[in-house]
Amino acid sequence: MPAIAVVLGVGFATGSLIYTQSLDEAMTLATITSQPDVSVIVRPDASPGSPDGPLDDRLLDRLRALPGAAAARGTAEGRSFLVGSDGALVGSLGWAGGVNYVASADGRDHRYPITAGRGPHDRGEIAVDRRSAERAGYRVGEQVRIVVNGTARDARLVGVFTAHDPRLTAGGSLTAFDTATARRQFSPTPDGYTAITLTAASGTSEEILAERAAKLLPPGLEAVTRSALDAEAAPADDKLSMLLLGFAGIALFVSTFLIANTFTMLSAARAREHALLRAIGATRSYVMRLVLAEALLVGAIASFAGYLLGIGVAAVLNTLFGTTVDAAPPLRFFTAGPLLAAFAVGIGVSALSAYLPARRASAVAPVAALRTGSPATPASLRRRNAAGLAVTALGALLTLAAIGTQDLLYIGPPVLMVGLIILTPLLAMGLAKAARAPLTRLAGMRGTLAAENARRNPRRSGATATALMIGFALVCTITVGISSLSHHAEQEAENRMAGDLRVTAVDFADISADTAGRIARLPGAEAVTPVIDAPIRLADDRFLQASAVNPAGVARLGALTVLQGSLEHLDDGVAVTEDAATAHGWKLGSRVSGTFARDERKIDLPIVAIYDGPDTFTPALLSTRRLPTARTAADRPFISAVFVKAAPGREGALRRDIQRALDNPALLVQSRAEVRQEAGRPFVPLMNIMYALLSITVLIGALGVVNTMSMAVYERVREIGVLRALGMDRRRVGVVLWLESAVISVLGAGLGVVVGSLIGAAAVLSQEGAALVIPWTRLAFFFAAAVAIGVLASLGPGSRAARIPMLRALRSPVE
Repeated sequence: MPAIAVVLGVGFATGSLIYTQSLDEAMTLATITSQPDVSVIVRPDASPGSPDGPLDDRLLDRLRALPGAAAARGTAEGRSFLVGSDGALVGSLGWAGGVNYVASADGRDHRYPITAGRGPHDRGEIAVDRRSAERAGYRVGEQVRIVVNGTARDARLVGVFTAHDPRLTAGGSLTAFDTATARRQFSPTPDGYTAITLTAASGTSEEILAERAAKLLPPGLEAVTRSALDAEAAPADDKLSMLLLGFAGIALFVSTFLIANTFTMLSAARAREHALLRAIGATRSYVMRLVLAEALLVGAIASFAGYLLGIGVAAVLNTLFGTTVDAAPPLRFFTAGPLLAAFAVGIGVSALSAYLPARRASAVAPVAALRTGSPATPASLRRRNAAGLAVTALGALLTLAAIGTQDLLYIGPPVLMVGLIILTPLLAMGLAKAARAPLTRLAGMRGTLAAENARRNPRRSGATATALMIGFALVCTITVGISSLSHHAEQEAENRMAGDLRVTAVDFADISADTAGRIARLPGAEAVTPVIDAPIRLADDRFLQASAVNPAGVARLGALTVLQGSLEHLDDGVAVTEDAATAHGWKLGSRVSGTFARDERKIDLPIVAIYDGPDTFTPALLSTRRLPTARTAADRPFISAVFVKAAPGREGALRRDIQRALDNPALLVQSRAEVRQEAGRPFVPLMNIMYALLSITVLIGALGVVNTMSMAVYERVREIGVLRALGMDRRRVGVVLWLESAVISVLGAGLGVVVGSLIGAAAVLSQEGAALVIPWTRLAFFFAAAVAIGVLASLGPGSRAARIPMLRALRSPVE
């Protein structure tokens, strides 16, 4: 059982290392090998306040003529989504890209080598990467659908290409357009580019070429070498790796209790053997090395098996989070880092866990070899109980104090868990004593024996319950936290809902400027308004997060309560909430002066209404007519949503009409109930992933129950024989062990549910505005599941106990 625990923990840890290391190498390799012709890239300066420099054909020609520049290329890249033959968007949305196809003298683009068909020539043609074409179910010559800048349109697929690109490695898609189309769609100006790349001639370094290019650049542009670009693209921090390794660490931590408990039980069973070794001349250090050597051997064998299991874990993680496709190399299963980590972790955890049991084993006196009865009574728990009570009380106070000071969440819960771990023997004795009466009424003498057996060795019972407690505490903490966050997101979404229907874009997509107008022309649409982000920098340098809306549409939605003034004049002014008016000292007729944050154009309008309404329309509104005209692609307004009020009885029909009219899978058309449901949907897979990661910890806790019950059978062979001789049949012998296991499992599950719920509640209440939700049904299910796990874990040992022949059991010596 200790070996299995180490195998599981090491397998989880090494699988995480193999996967994340392979992922980092894949992303780095894809970045380095992508665009092999790039030595220097000229791009907008990311420094705050930098002006926008022109990336146009004139600059491209000047850079192409630089000494040491073998070639120069204008690139126009942005976000583009490919719609599959099933009507769904293809690939990872966060990595969906659009690029321009630049044919060289031979008619080919060497960045995107064509494997079938040809490159695109005009607006009605596209090429896509091979992997995406396969996933979408498209072949060259077919009509396909794409979504760019919030608008869905059809295009003919004229080519399929391959590419070394980190976006493809991350599971995204690439759509190639002719350069003119790509510039119109993605560039800040219709005749501009998003970047210009230079290829260094033979004998010219990228650093020298970058210096020469920088001298030609206007303010707002910078020349970056390929080396610097690769360093930027390398994964800086890997949160997924830290998350996976964190759960692996928890599993290994729980394993220490199982290993320590096992060697404690083995040392007790071998007390006479160790005493005999001492009697014939063995030193204490020799006995200690003997026990540690066994632990090291178990750890080494388990580490090897754990590494093999880690290979499977890495493959599962790769399937679950899928990122290695096309240009990415396959998972590297045999590398020095994970292999050394596997043996270091497995052997180290085994040795550390067995250290205290080994010390106890070495302390056995030689005279113990002459004893024939039961081993000596273990040391008193008085000091341990006092320390456990003090640490538990401190941890509980710190956890409760974390409600007001969030930083204490990193201190309070760990201290509370440590206190309970110290206190579990006392709690085991108390629970067994309290359970004796109901178990006796339930199962007669079998219940009494089960309760007394659970009290016989409180340290062992406590250590077994601790493994279950930690696993279920984490499960309950995550359950309370995510359930509360999900409920908060649902409430917030409902508070932001106005009207009967809402149109929003999927992640990383946009809503086109004509969407609201197209919906307004549909029968049954009584009121329609877009909500466009239009933040204003006020004269005092404070920001007003205003939204631009259709005044008539907002007024007819019925979502706003006008306290002063009228929305009828919104075309000529600004409406603000009562809270915003109070915060800025405004009243009806006051003027709002400043500049639009997007392009620094001035605004000076009177306040024509003070209102109250859903969060979507706070803290200020102005008319869409007041927005500056978009001169470039970068000036396009960001439409966060379009709200629609349907005619009575027409909501369902209007929803279907909107979907048909827009025909855009990147847009979601939702009712009020669907908006609430959609807000909570992302939390479901998150919770399931957390449960899957924690299942290893719970499994190790169950192995601890199996281990304890198995050792109990080994130690009580003679007792079992006496019970059989007194008339207890095999089934009743098994029942005694099942009930004892249930008592231990109730202790672990009960502590886990209580402390996990407390920590989860403290974490939720420490977040401002979050509402606490306790999922009682789910917590009750976890408690019942923990008890069931404990009982199931005792079935094997109970069955073995029942099969022990009576005469052999009676002849067995008393341990």
